[in-house]
Amino acid sequence: MESPQQERLDRRRQAFQQAARDLFIEQGYEQTTLAEVVERAGGSLATLYKLFGNKEGLLDAVLSQSRDLGHELVETVAANDLPPDQALHRIAAELSAIFLAPSNMAITRIVIARSVCNPEFARNFFDRSQMKALNRLRRLFTEWSTTYPQMTGDPVKLADLFTGLIAFDFQMQAISHGSMEPPTAEELRKRTEFFLRGAGLSA
Repeated sequence: MESPQQERLDRRRQAFQQAARDLFIEQGYEQTTLAEVVERAGGSLATLYKLFGNKEGLLDAVLSQSRDLGHELVETVAANDLPPDQALHRIAAELSAIFLAPSNMAITRIVIARSVCNPEFARNFFDRSQMKALNRLRRLFTEWSTTYPQMTGDPVKLADLFTGLIAFDFQMQAISHGSMEPPTAEELRKRTEFFLRGAGLSA
């Protein structure tokens, strides 16, 4: 059981993270100061430094709130033991909804900007988010290769190709600031069905 002091720190941590996320989305990471985060969240600058170390640590904490969303989705679908056609239609639809949400688009733009000037940040973020989800998807395709002999192609390459079909949309949205129209649900369904037919996994 947590002590009252630890509970207060946990609440303060959550308040700082939420305030930082909101401010990063509203005005950008570079333009947001720690003083503004404290002003919105309450507490003190000393407590913020104690909890996160610096602004980079605060950004890492904000990113951690959504870093595992893709991996968690693939894990959930895999645990349900769905056939490939149902599994991939669900993954495509839900990943698209998650990453094309305006707030997540804003966070993606921050990640892209930070990655340009900080290669170590880029590698760490990729390894702990996209690569984690991709590796789980690769394992899922490998499992299907033993239970669905009609599947054509290397399972790792198929997983990478499928991921690219989804990642293209939110990467283009992030870079173009929404000047490209995101796919409709029907377009996404047709694209996924095209992939399934090519992979020999269509129902």
